[in-house]
Amino acid sequence: MAWRTYGAFVFGQKTPRIKKMLRNLGSAVRPQPQEDFLKGELHRKHPGLTNLKTQRLPETLQMAALSVIHRAQIAQLPGRSQKLTNFLWSRKRAVEDLTVRQKALSLEKDLWEKAMQRTEDFDEKALEDKIRRRVFSELRKKIYHWTPLKYDEEMGVVYMASRLAGGYAAVRRVLNEIKKRDPSFSPQTLLDFGSGLGTVAWASHSLWGDFLREMVCVDSSGPMNTLAERLLKGDDERAEPHIKHVYFRQFLPVSPKVQFDLVVAAFTLSELPTMKDREEASFTLWRKTSSYLVLVENGTKEGHQMLMEARDTLLKRQEKTVHDPRPSSVFAPCPHAMTCPKLAQEPKAPCNFQQQYHPLSLPGHKDCQTENFSYLILRREGPVEEKAEAVTWSRLIGPVLRRTRHVHCRTCSPHGELKHVVVTARKHSRDVYRCARNSQWGDLLPVVQNLDEDEGEPSP
Repeated sequence: MAWRTYGAFVFGQKTPRIKKMLRNLGSAVRPQPQEDFLKGELHRKHPGLTNLKTQRLPETLQMAALSVIHRAQIAQLPGRSQKLTNFLWSRKRAVEDLTVRQKALSLEKDLWEKAMQRTEDFDEKALEDKIRRRVFSELRKKIYHWTPLKYDEEMGVVYMASRLAGGYAAVRRVLNEIKKRDPSFSPQTLLDFGSGLGTVAWASHSLWGDFLREMVCVDSSGPMNTLAERLLKGDDERAEPHIKHVYFRQFLPVSPKVQFDLVVAAFTLSELPTMKDREEASFTLWRKTSSYLVLVENGTKEGHQMLMEARDTLLKRQEKTVHDPRPSSVFAPCPHAMTCPKLAQEPKAPCNFQQQYHPLSLPGHKDCQTENFSYLILRREGPVEEKAEAVTWSRLIGPVLRRTRHVHCRTCSPHGELKHVVVTARKHSRDVYRCARNSQWGDLLPVVQNLDEDEGEPSP
């Protein structure tokens, strides 16, 4: 039997058993060098990982927040905080004046045409008033009514109960990507525009600590600034701030020459009423940026589209007066500078990410929750020798589905295309396969030959 099997092999008639033996022999003999992109790291710690474990507020911040909430004694706090969360999540951009006028003119024209068909003899003045009232009535029904949020002390506490932990988790996850991918960056100055409860200062301090020598927190709400200061002092007016060198302002520094190493605006663009206001704010913040500009919004269609507006503004438009000639480049999450492919598809879907966190220990809060957010990081390009290594990796834009001997990955590629990739050890190398198995939604995945091929839909 052995002779026959060997003879069959000699004469080219390989049996399935012998084929399998040869494959196993080849894989055992063939060396498996580690890919260069790993840089000596283990697969479960490969350089593309940016996700964090479930986040918890710093102990000092959590105790201070619970103390403030306990002292406030706000009636129906769980219900009010949930209502505010729902409102913020469903919030849309204000409809632009030009769009309102166009809809009003179109509606008025239709109503006049219908009126002329039905009536031969009519009072033109009375009919004009009737149509105007009808137009206003229809616009109120069909046009989203945007209203600014005004925070007094009580509303600030409600916001704290609903958004402090989730906002901190999202900001820390975003800033962690800068620290992970650019370890040489140690910011000394920080500007937080729309600082609210000061979560950006806390998240930045947890990453860079005493490197930060000046943190300027700007928020137009005086009561919110007061609340943020109370949190820094542990809700004890006589105590020293837990984080030093934090300064609160109601207005941005006027001089365009004053720049900060790190500029952040978290959940702030959505508080600006018009596209023009958001564009002006984007340019102003970019002028204040010497290294990184970070924008974070809710992970909704509206939040994502506002970030893409800011991205286009800063990448494609030129200011009238340029104070810092260094150009901007996209650092994250986009692996390219082209139009977001998610905005080109129908129906449009937001490019968002998730971070698990432990909320404040309050009635109605689960032990673990998920924060959905969208973000944008822009970087000023320095001299060639100072530039960070160009990103040639795809971004995982959905859950990673791990199956037997293969992994389904949905990615945004450096070519500006959405891809569904099935990663296998045989096709993409053992290192890429193991990196894919150890990756999560939001991480970067190595781009190698054949990785951009669409392999069809994942199996259930």
